[in-house]
Amino acid sequence: MDTWSAAVMLFLIMDPLGNLPVFMSVLKTIEPKRRRFILVRELLLALFILFVFLFSGQAVLDFLNVQQETVSIAGGIILFLIALKMIFPQSGNPLGLAVGEEPFLVPLAIPMIAGPSTLAALILLSNQNPDRMVDWSLALGAAWSISAIILLFSGLFHRVLGERGLTAMERLMGMILVMIAIQMFLDGIGQYFTHTSGML
Repeated sequence: MDTWSAAVMLFLIMDPLGNLPVFMSVLKTIEPKRRRFILVRELLLALFILFVFLFSGQAVLDFLNVQQETVSIAGGIILFLIALKMIFPQSGNPLGLAVGEEPFLVPLAIPMIAGPSTLAALILLSNQNPDRMVDWSLALGAAWSISAIILLFSGLFHRVLGERGLTAMERLMGMILVMIAIQMFLDGIGQYFTHTSGML
């Protein structure tokens, strides 16, 4: 996977367009100037957490003695399930915040931006090619930057696209993610059989 493909994959998993309604709902009772500060703070917290997982993920997998092909197969399955949720979204949004309460770390930074799916994808990337951490860092930075722009201008995107437009865009992103997930799964299967045949 090249840097551009990794950036697209991470952007699709972050799903900023799908998260727009959640962010707007959480921040709607907060003063506009304070709202922008909170959003920037949560984005930076999420970026820090994402980089921590990118650079420590390999150590975790080594400790657990998990093979690369296993991570690829599991990652493909996880991404496929994420894509299905994007294509067929479920109603309901349990945020766990009181009215007017200011969010800190949860639920905006985690799990809306730095969610378990994004963290798993970063671990997968660092495991597959640990010698390309600069590429993965650039991919993460690009995906985060585009997501940040969309979220910082959430009102504009919501007005331009509307509810139906946002839903359509999220489903389109989900369909693209399905293809990436299947390719990742097939790569893992191929690596498994290659590894197994080499041991015989």
